[in-house]
Amino acid sequence: MRLPDFEAWAIFAKVAERGSFARAAEDIQLSKPTVSKAISRLEQSLGVALFNRNSRQMSLTETGRLLLGHANTIVAEAEAAETQARGGTRVPSGLIRMAAPMTFGIQHLAPVLPEFLQRYPEIDLTIDYSDALVDLVAGGYDLALRIAALADSSLRARRLCSVRLALVCTPAYLARIGAPDDPHALEGHKSFVYTNTAAPGMIRLHHEGDGREFVLSQTARLRADNAGGFLPALEAGLGFGLFPEFMVWEGLKAGRLVRMLPGWEVLPVGLYLITPASGLRPIRVNAFIDYLVGAFGQPPWARQGDCA
Repeated sequence: MRLPDFEAWAIFAKVAERGSFARAAEDIQLSKPTVSKAISRLEQSLGVALFNRNSRQMSLTETGRLLLGHANTIVAEAEAAETQARGGTRVPSGLIRMAAPMTFGIQHLAPVLPEFLQRYPEIDLTIDYSDALVDLVAGGYDLALRIAALADSSLRARRLCSVRLALVCTPAYLARIGAPDDPHALEGHKSFVYTNTAAPGMIRLHHEGDGREFVLSQTARLRADNAGGFLPALEAGLGFGLFPEFMVWEGLKAGRLVRMLPGWEVLPVGLYLITPASGLRPIRVNAFIDYLVGAFGQPPWARQGDCA
C-alpha cells in the first residue's frame, strides 16, 4: 500500500494560500523548483490538474478548489498533532487570509487589529476589503466577515451580533418633506440606493404594531455599490437611505441624523464569521476567531441584548 504524499498535499495548500509557487517557497523555505515538482507529482498521482497557470497568473481549477479543503484539513490535523505533542504550548504563527466588507472593515475591523497583532507577533494578516461576495475556498481565504441574513450554505457560520438597519435622514430633510408616517409618502422622494443586493432600491418594511408589510421602491438620487459613499450626501441633507446602525449610530446619537417612519422597521441582519466547512482549522485561525468574538461581542453601535 502506497502512503499519501503528505508533503505534496501540504505544499499544495500553501501554494493555494499564497497564490504563487515563489511566495509559497519563500514561506516554507524550500526552493521554487522543489515546490513546483511537488505540485506536479501530486497532479500526476491524482491524474488531474490542480492549477490553471500561465506565465502571468495562476488559479485553482475546479478540482483544485474542491480538494483544497481536504489539503487544509491535512495541514490542520498535523499542526494539531504537533501542538498536542508539545503539550499545547505551540505559539500561533503564519499567515491568515480574510475578506471583510469595505466600510465595516475600515471603520470597525481595522481599529481592533493592532491589539491582535501585538498579542500574536508571529501571525501575519492579509485582508481584502470589498463588498463583493467572495468564494472562500476558491480564493484561499481562512475566514470572512459577512453582514447578512444568511441562506443555507456549505460554509460554517458563527453569529457575532445583530445588525439593525435604520431608515435615516437629517432633521432638516425630514422637516422639508413633512415627516411622513406612512411609507407610501416616501416613494416620490429621492434617496440613496445601494446596488450590491439582489433587489437594489427595494426596501421591505414591517409595521411593529399590526405586522403589515410594505415594499418601498426607492427613487434614486445617488446609486453606489458601497454605502459609505452616501454618507457625505446624507449628512448634507440631499436624501434619505437605509443604513446599518454601525454606519450611522454616531450621527443618530449626536442628532445630526434622525430615524424615519416611526412604527416601521426593516428586519435586522447579523454580523457573521464565515469559515470553510472543512474540519480542523490552524491554531492561528482559531486564535483570530476567538479574538474577533471578543472584539465584537458588545460593539458600541449595538443596543444592549443584541449580541450573542
